[in-house]
Amino acid sequence: MCLGVPGKIIDRYEANGLPMGKIDFGGTVREACLAYVPEAVVGDYTVIHVGFAISRLSEEEAQATLETLRGIIELEEEIGPEHAEQG
Repeated sequence: MCLGVPGKIIDRYEANGLPMGKIDFGGTVREACLAYVPEAVVGDYTVIHVGFAISRLSEEEAQATLETLRGIIELEEEIGPEHAEQG
């Protein structure tokens, strides 16, 4: 399964001719390429997939998605990963 995770752009810069950004995922910061969302600016939320920002989204959409992801993690912790893989 592939998963795109929302994060907030906290810095934007260029590296090797590509627009790049530092993305905050609730305290964890990672680098991502912003070439697919050239209009994205510091403060925007983006969906990051394998190191690339693939779309912009509102803060409300980002928070709702993050809440869903937290719920999935909590459920897996509650039932155990061996049960989550069945089905």
